[in-house]
Formats: sequence, C-alpha cells, structure tokens
Amino acid sequence: MNKITHVIKRSGAKVPYNRDRIANAIYRAAVATGGRDKELAEKLAIQAEKQLEETIPTNYSPNIEEIQDIVEKVLIKNGHSRVAKAYILYREKSNRKRREKSRKDSMPSENIPWAKIWHIIDWAVSHQVHTVESLNKRIRNEEFPYIVNESEAAYEDDILTAADLIDERSDKLKMVFICGPSSSGKTTTTIKLEQRLRKRGLKFVPLNVDNYFFDLEMHPKDEFGDYDFETPQALDLPLINEHLNQLCEGKEVLIPLYDFKTGTRKLNITPMKIKNNEILLIDSLHGLYPAMSNGIPDEYKFKLYLEPLLQMKGPDGKFIRWTDLRMIRRMLRDAKFRAYKPEQTLLHWHYVRSSEIRNIIPYINTTDYIINTGMPYEIALYKALLFEDFKKWNQQFKNNPLQEDAYTRTSRIYRFLEAVEPVTDDSAVPRDSVLREFIGGSCMEY
Repeated sequence: MNKITHVIKRSGAKVPYNRDRIANAIYRAAVATGGRDKELAEKLAIQAEKQLEETIPTNYSPNIEEIQDIVEKVLIKNGHSRVAKAYILYREKSNRKRREKSRKDSMPSENIPWAKIWHIIDWAVSHQVHTVESLNKRIRNEEFPYIVNESEAAYEDDILTAADLIDERSDKLKMVFICGPSSSGKTTTTIKLEQRLRKRGLKFVPLNVDNYFFDLEMHPKDEFGDYDFETPQALDLPLINEHLNQLCEGKEVLIPLYDFKTGTRKLNITPMKIKNNEILLIDSLHGLYPAMSNGIPDEYKFKLYLEPLLQMKGPDGKFIRWTDLRMIRRMLRDAKFRAYKPEQTLLHWHYVRSSEIRNIIPYINTTDYIINTGMPYEIALYKALLFEDFKKWNQQFKNNPLQEDAYTRTSRIYRFLEAVEPVTDDSAVPRDSVLREFIGGSCMEY
C-alpha cells in the first residue's frame, strides 16, 4: 500500500500531508449539522486515508480535489448523508467563491453599505485624510490632534444617530443587538450607547452570550492545535434562541455560566427576567445570524452593525482593507490584555475572516443602522507599534505554502504601513475612545 507523504494545493504548491486536516474538515461539517463527535470524525478520516492510499499510484501526491472526492464517498458509505451534504455544500460554496474572485466581477455587492461608504468618502476628502499621502502631510504639519478630534466627533455623531433611532422605537423594543466582526469596537460602542440611552430614561439588561459557548473540547481544532471560536456554531444557538424567545414573553430563564479557565460550561446558573420597562442589550459577534433571534418579531429587535469603514487609499492606489485594520487592533488587544502574541493572532486570523465571510457579512443588509468605528489617525499609531513585526513576518512567511494566508496579509499591511508617517505619542487620543479598547489607556471598565 502506498503511503501519502505530500499533497498538492490548489495553488500548485506541494505541502506535507496531515490527516488531521481531513478529520477537522469532517468534524466541521458534522458541527454544521448539529453533531459533535470528534472520535467519529477521526475514524472516518482514517478510512478516507486508507481508501486513498489503496487507489493512488506509487510515489503519487494527490491533490485537494481528489482527497475531497474520497471523503465524500466515505461519508455517504458510512451513512452520514447529512454530514456529506454539509461537506459538499461547503466545498461547492468555496469553489464558487474562487471562481467569482478570479472573474474579478465589478458589480457592486448587496452586502456593502454603499450609501454609508459614499458619505465616509466625502468626509475623508473634505478632511484631507482620503490617502496615506494626505494624512502624512497633515501629520507633518503637526495636525495629528486635530485629525483625532475630527475622527472622534464623526464617530460620536454616529452613536447619537443610533441612540435617536433606538429611542424612537423604544415603546416596542425588547432587545438591542450590537453586532459586528472581531475588533470592530463593539464593547466601547455598547458602553457609550447605553450611557446615552440611560440619560433618556431607557433601562437595559446585558446578556453575555459568551456563557453559551460549548465546552472547549467540542470545538473544531486544526493541525496546529488552534481552536476555532469564530464560528456561530461555537455557541449553543438553539439554547440562546429559546432563552431570547422566553425573555420576550416575560418568562424567567436560567443563563448558563462559561468558565474560560477550564473551558467548560455549567447550565441553569443565573436567573434572568426582563421587566416591562427594560430592554435586553446583547453585544455579540453573531447578532445578525438568523438562528440567534429566529421567531422573534422584527419590531422587538434593533440590530446595530459596527465596522471600521475607513476610506483611505494606500501608496498603490488601493483602499486600505477594513479586515487589516481589525486584525491589527486585535493583535494589540490580544497582546496587551490576553497574553496572546501578535503572531498567534495573525496565524489565527484566517478563521476569523472565513467565519465573517460566511456568517456575518451576508446579513449586513438586515441591520437597522451602521456605525463607522474607523479612525483615519489609527494607522499612524500602528506604524509605530507594529511595523517592525510586519517587516519581519513579510520575510518569515515568504515562500511558505503552509502560511500563504499569513504572508498575503502581512505583505499587504507591510506595504501600506511602510508609507505611513509614524506617531509615537497617543496622548491626543481621548481616554474613552473606541481605539483605547485596543491600544490601552481607556477610562472605561471592560
């Protein structure tokens, strides 16, 4: 029997074979259908490996498509049709995205808030922060504090608008979702929004959805030992939905408690009931995900979406990507508050991004209002804080087929940061700024 030593990626790169990748893919498909049996996923991966080794020629390195074909057959043969369907659908969806990307379709996406973006572009041009070059010019003219004040004022205006919209619907609202991808500024914005609405007489009760995480051992894990916390399936969505519906009906529920030190959850711990004059406040990565609030009338819900919608072109004439800003933010926050090295955040980011594309971005058009948390001045601070790291990673991950995602991101960020005028003094940044959530020095309690 032939032994598999390497596989051929879609890019053509030849990389070492790892059976854990097959087991993890099967387990992810199982999780999508409600199953969480890791041991079974590993057994099925062994079967797929054995069948593949029986069919390939001597010294042959199979490609990804050939491996996936075998996995589908093994799943169906063992009676796991639902898992096979989830696996096939995810595979086809991935293939379709690759085809669409290669086509470079110029048609606008319905998931991009174009009206909001045009407003931000207009603001950026009028404040001369629409390009890295124009930002640098203002910084060299010692205008950094003015850029900070202008940016923070625009963010505060967005929060006030959101408060007005929520206040107008407060007679029927039962819950407010603060949604958005990782490091979009949900925590700070939630605090600021609540402060403004309490001054208007509204009362809020926070619900921490982190307590609905499944036990750590039930999460998918990759060959590098990294857990995927970014998917909505990491949460007990049926239980969240059941509790939200009961709370809307005025019933009392018992909220679970998740212990992050042990990675385990205890059920039926904290009693919660919403009074007639109270509104549930939910800060959640996946607040737009339909399964979370399914069955709850729209008039009971207000969904607020956050994203750093920076509209600034780099030296190559391309807009700086929002996901890159958020990754830098998370690097800083993880390093400062979670003892997590920036490189670990970088290598985990492909989970973050893939989950956003599948589970957050498709539902942007269901939100009631969008807050822009992007600050044009933040990249000047990032140049001083992380540029040397990106310079190092740009060389470290080059020509490494196992870290293509990390290299693509670092090289892109390195190129635009290289052109940015650095600012080492952050004293102009307000203590209650959303950026303090990431760089530290906040006066808020998180």
